[in-house]
Amino acid sequence: MTETQRTPGSAEPTAPTASVLSAQYAPGEVEQRRYERWVADGLFKADTASDKPPFTIVLPPPNVTGSLHIGHALDHTVQDAIIRRKRMQGFEALWLPGMDHAGIATQNVVERQLATSGQSRHDLGREAFVEKVWQWKAESGGKILGQMTRLGDSVDWSRERFTMDEGLSRAVLTIFKRLFDDGLIYRAERIINWCPRCLTALSDIEVEHSDDDGELVSIRYGEGADAIVVATTRAETMLGDTAVAVHPDDERYKHLVGTEVELPLTGRRIPIVADAHVDPAFGTGAVKVTPAHDPNDFEIGQRHDLPSLTIMDEHGVITVHGPFLGLDRFEARPAVVAALRAEGRIVAEKRPYVHAVGHCQRCGTTVEPRLSLQWFVRTEPLARAAGDAVRDGRVRVEPPELTKRYFGWVDNMHDWCISRQLWWGHRIPVWYGPQGEVVCVGPDEQVPTGEGWTQDQDVLDTWFSSALWPFSTLGWPDETPDLAKFYPTSVLVTGYDILFFWVARMMMFGLYAMDGRQPFDVVMLHGMVRDQHGKKMSKSFGNVVDPLDWIDRFGADATRFTLARGANPGADVPVSEEWVQGARNFCNKLWNATRFGLSNGATVEGDLPTEDLSTVDRWILSRLQHVIAEVDEQFEAFELAKVCDTLYHFAWDDVCDWYLELSKGAMTPQRQRVLGHVLDQLLRLLHPITPFVTEELWTTLTGAPTLVRAAWPVADQALVDDAAEREVADLQRVVTEVRRFRADQGVKPAQRVVARLEGLDAAGLSAHEGLIRSLARLEAPGAEFAATAKLSVGVGVTVELDTRGTIDVAAERARLGKDKAAAEKEAAQCRAKLENPAFTDKAPDAVVEKIRQRLAAAETDLARINGQLDAL
Repeated sequence: MTETQRTPGSAEPTAPTASVLSAQYAPGEVEQRRYERWVADGLFKADTASDKPPFTIVLPPPNVTGSLHIGHALDHTVQDAIIRRKRMQGFEALWLPGMDHAGIATQNVVERQLATSGQSRHDLGREAFVEKVWQWKAESGGKILGQMTRLGDSVDWSRERFTMDEGLSRAVLTIFKRLFDDGLIYRAERIINWCPRCLTALSDIEVEHSDDDGELVSIRYGEGADAIVVATTRAETMLGDTAVAVHPDDERYKHLVGTEVELPLTGRRIPIVADAHVDPAFGTGAVKVTPAHDPNDFEIGQRHDLPSLTIMDEHGVITVHGPFLGLDRFEARPAVVAALRAEGRIVAEKRPYVHAVGHCQRCGTTVEPRLSLQWFVRTEPLARAAGDAVRDGRVRVEPPELTKRYFGWVDNMHDWCISRQLWWGHRIPVWYGPQGEVVCVGPDEQVPTGEGWTQDQDVLDTWFSSALWPFSTLGWPDETPDLAKFYPTSVLVTGYDILFFWVARMMMFGLYAMDGRQPFDVVMLHGMVRDQHGKKMSKSFGNVVDPLDWIDRFGADATRFTLARGANPGADVPVSEEWVQGARNFCNKLWNATRFGLSNGATVEGDLPTEDLSTVDRWILSRLQHVIAEVDEQFEAFELAKVCDTLYHFAWDDVCDWYLELSKGAMTPQRQRVLGHVLDQLLRLLHPITPFVTEELWTTLTGAPTLVRAAWPVADQALVDDAAEREVADLQRVVTEVRRFRADQGVKPAQRVVARLEGLDAAGLSAHEGLIRSLARLEAPGAEFAATAKLSVGVGVTVELDTRGTIDVAAERARLGKDKAAAEKEAAQCRAKLENPAFTDKAPDAVVEKIRQRLAAAETDLARINGQLDAL
């Protein structure tokens, strides 16, 4: 059976020629044409009725407001490589795309548009504003979907979903109703993250922390022996203090526990309580307790039945009657400190004081912890089930070392605040009646009507709907064919930074809604994209990469290869423009290798010959089997960086630098078939990473219509030939040593040197003398031959060279003598330092280590120079 016959839908192959391919690969002339053809031919569509085993990935939904950034490009490259390989392996592969409605971000975008015409959402009213957002989505949203096609994402566009579409909205209402009826959703006053600009609660992932300069002030509460000092960076919140807390075992304050102290500036008296949460070693060992404005203080307040005094409104403006009323929180802070200083209450001040401060991810405003009436999910039973699914092996986390972080989160999860004070999103399906009734309405239930009934004003956290993504996108709550075929999904690919916020929540809801069936079998967590120095990408650093710019300049394949070459589970991915240029050169190398093959009759027609093959052909076929096995193992471990490294070196080193060179002038019909097979298999192996260039080359080589659904290579142990590999390795060593000598002596690459080869018979290389001479540019010796240099190669071969006329031996010896003297001097100086205890005992370890490295380098140089002198 021929290679092309194993490709579904293949046409009768024609005899391709190199002229079919342009002289150089031009990505812009290939990518859009190929992608449009793939989609038009339905090559990415998954068939529910297929009897093939399913393999499913749901794309982490990008925000409807988003554009393709370098993190998306990495995430999509990894997923596309996985799904393309599975498709070639014969799985019914579904990669399901979609978008998230991005509640806060989208509402902010539309509100900014309204502001340009002097309007606010309140001028429109809720219904009209939501209609305006839908209009914006239709006209301007979802730009990233078009950008995904530039990268080559092989998603099933026929199944594209949106978290606010009708089916997913039904899923949201269904699970909310079930959770509510099961007592797992409740409404209560709790401390939440509040954005005074967006005027909504925020999830933890919507809060970005940074180290900001602040001021730490120590304030004396009370007088005399009963005084107690607390320290704070938020002096304005003292207006809401309802206690001072100390550790129960702190001897300094035991006599004060149970007493009261006057709160400065207010005239209120507050208790001093003992609580184990307090760290007696931090600061003074006493902390102010403001239950309405700090999550830890809220917990202390709950334990000690303290009142919670809210001192700010939703805009962060002070509401306490007195001199600070109406001040913004940042205006109130210095005003309160000044008033305390005037009363002699400031014991110490430290400025600047760097501390972690939370900021709204969407607008950058400093987040305010705030006591607020919100809706919560009771997470304890859901999180316990999510932990059990990993512990009992139903779900595997890659890399395994991140499992501990997962358990650290789900085993200590707080109840989840799911309500947001927005208009864009899934509105909470709860109605309040005139007599205090609270009714949760499911998707198929009648909404309460009559005078006095109102629906809750809040919408659900965006993460609530995206937590349903693995099954809502497949049709849940209905028992659809897609759900039966493709759930559980096979692998979730995402960054380790949202392990807690999204992965854990999908686990909780998937197990709950799907009767204990996990939402995915494997969680593959990749790292963050960084620059070549390992530095985080940031606009302020000026090192942000636009993947679309790279695609325009270097091509999608080069961009993908650059990202994949650093993508191992859990590891951050360094990238640089230099590397993407190298990846572009690699694509060109493949292009040129295939053109060479085509111009020399490489073919995939007919059976692959296995008998009477040359050593070189047996070697390359054997190497190919090892590479197929290695790549399979690396793909199964999601080690794409290793996949790229293996294929890069096989393609560049084994195929191009050696096999093609060894084949020049010796292109027999057998070799033409072997070369065609090697190129065919190599392009298949590379297709998941670099789909465009491989598609163009493979279809030209084989005459088949597409590589997308071609069979994935399978290693054939019958073609493994250890003897041929050893023989060619010895040949390569001889050629490499001669080439190295020539380079060291400054002999031009094209210049031929007369040489005698001794020991070829004993080394088993006599049959390859012609190849060795051709590759090393060596002429056979004549009657006037006189050896002026001699090389001994480790395989037992001796190469004697007549360098007269090519090397000025005397001048070369003089040059090497100077180099040797310099290296000996460097080595002697380093040894003297390392043998001097006064230096090694007193110098920093790093300095001593640097001297050791210099000595090692000098000794390496000496060995090389002496070898060159011996050869002369």
